[in-house]
Amino acid sequence: MLIAQPGRMGPLALRNRIIMGPMGTNYGTCDGFSTERDKLYYAERAFGGAAMVITEAMVVSPNARNHRNSLCIHHDRFIPGLAAVVEAIHAGGALAVAQLNHRGGLLRRSVLGMEPVGPSDGSNPNTGEPVRGLSAPEIRAIQVEFLEAARRARDAGYDAVELHAANGYLFQQFFTARINRRSDAYGGTLDNRMRLLLETVALIRAALPELPLMVRISATEYVEGGYSEAEAVALAQALEAAGVIAIDLSGGSNESPALSRYCIQPPSFPRRFLEPYARPITAALGTPVIMAGRIIDPEDAEAVLQAGSAQYVAVCRALVADAYWTRKAFGEIATPIRKCISCNVCFERLTLEQDVACVANPLVGTEFERPEFSEPQLADPLPAAQRRRVLVLGAGVAGVEAARVAAARGHEVEIWERAERPGGQLPLAVAGPDKADVGGIWSYRWAQVEALGVPVRLGTEATAERIRRFAPDIAILATGSRARRLPMLDASPVPVLHAWEAILDPGRIPRGAAVTVIGGGLVGLETADLLVASRGCRVTIVEGLPTLAAGMARNNRFDLLERLERAGMQGLTDTLVEGFEAGRLVLRSGERRWTMEPGEAIVHAVGPVPNRDAVPALEAAEIPYVLVGDCNRPGDFLDGIRDAWMAALAVERRPKLRAAADAVLSGPVP
Repeated sequence: MLIAQPGRMGPLALRNRIIMGPMGTNYGTCDGFSTERDKLYYAERAFGGAAMVITEAMVVSPNARNHRNSLCIHHDRFIPGLAAVVEAIHAGGALAVAQLNHRGGLLRRSVLGMEPVGPSDGSNPNTGEPVRGLSAPEIRAIQVEFLEAARRARDAGYDAVELHAANGYLFQQFFTARINRRSDAYGGTLDNRMRLLLETVALIRAALPELPLMVRISATEYVEGGYSEAEAVALAQALEAAGVIAIDLSGGSNESPALSRYCIQPPSFPRRFLEPYARPITAALGTPVIMAGRIIDPEDAEAVLQAGSAQYVAVCRALVADAYWTRKAFGEIATPIRKCISCNVCFERLTLEQDVACVANPLVGTEFERPEFSEPQLADPLPAAQRRRVLVLGAGVAGVEAARVAAARGHEVEIWERAERPGGQLPLAVAGPDKADVGGIWSYRWAQVEALGVPVRLGTEATAERIRRFAPDIAILATGSRARRLPMLDASPVPVLHAWEAILDPGRIPRGAAVTVIGGGLVGLETADLLVASRGCRVTIVEGLPTLAAGMARNNRFDLLERLERAGMQGLTDTLVEGFEAGRLVLRSGERRWTMEPGEAIVHAVGPVPNRDAVPALEAAEIPYVLVGDCNRPGDFLDGIRDAWMAALAVERRPKLRAAADAVLSGPVP
């Protein structure tokens, strides 16, 4: 495998070709200090095999905070904490690189009063706040701030520094003529638009010649009026001539959801999507190139190197999903990779000023991400006195996750499932266009449950008598949710389906039909997307909230809405359904009340309700239980998997119900 081969960047020796790309976490303090969470998070990915860990974009100026809990490096007081992060990365055998950034015109006053500044007067496209053009003395002051930040990174023990000149931030704002309208030495010609970045590189190289320097750029802006391929190549060549040891390629700009999706890609984007833009830059350079861009599987990374599109691969969100992705890719850890599904919950939480979490890996950023908890089958099993007999009710994702962790810890586990197949609602999650990657949520867990030999009894009703005979110490209830009934639709003159029915059998909707979808959350929009793609339907979505798919990650949401709008979707927000009059839907928005033809079918996607049918049997059998997943509270994979994982880790703390540890009933359950 090429990705397993060692390499060099300038004076740096790398143990393989996998780089952990820089991603914000919000794990720091509100004062900008690093924390134990940062150390644990980065250390796990170093121990997981990445050759180089590029820590998140750090703030070079007190006036340029990225997020409320961003790591800062604008004062010496931050050095000790950052040094501890570096030591943790080095202990895992990886190189540590500090990314330095100034958001410029994408700063937000909502983040500690930061003033948006940039090459020219304008407005922040995300917030509408005014952007003030920088004066020449202010430009010089920012360059000095970058230099001082680089010096602090060196003093903290970082092996190299990366300047963030990509994704729409200050350096890129100066480089692109569509934003930079200056008429002085920092605007106009290509050389002038490169000046801010190249001068900053020269300043650092002159003052800190021993400190290796890298630069991240967007290979393309993916927008009309953006810089050309020739200009991107020229910038990369100028940086090479200035002495940087590597060019790190990303794409797009975080200035709007339309462009941000090229930085943080939704699942509709192809794997390795940046390659066409990376190849001409790589071909023009002798300096190593790192390429990011929806690298999910080891095969994706290997193909980038085989094609010569780059010399190194930045694995970003996939390393959030699985810190040990690299060692698993190399066969050093014989368990499946927890695959990133490109849901972008991680990025969405960051934009909402929350700490980063991961659907595939809900323990990211906690002390429980260590292998003995995340892959407990690799550790020694619990002592016999701590092992329990566990009954898991429900063979969906949450139930299988609970069984995976509990069985791997050494507990005796069985799964009972009322249906004749496992998987729960997974078929719903993977049915829509571009949703195939979601299947990784299931395949990772099911493969381990099978390998652990956990009995899965399908078509099994959990009666009180059966539960008594099994005699568990604890039951984990993971029976999911069921569709909510909407009585106001009982008088419908056209067929009414729940979204789940439409997703599993879209053929029940006539081709080309006009369909009203009631409920414009994630499920409603994905149902509409499927009906448009597979049946050519004309869709109207009715949603009571002000926004369609309000809880969906914005990059994915924009991508989905754009696709539906191109297909002619009509969206009615702030609108409630009251029932029918003369065969027409009655709608209300505020004081306005009107009727509408329902079309040829109605699909409702209003939130489900927990399914707790098994609770009376558990209570009759006097077995303690815990609710996980949708039967606890309808939510998403993040909620369900986190519930299940942590509930399974808590099992050993439950008391034994049986008289003795060896009082285990044997034989088939009737």
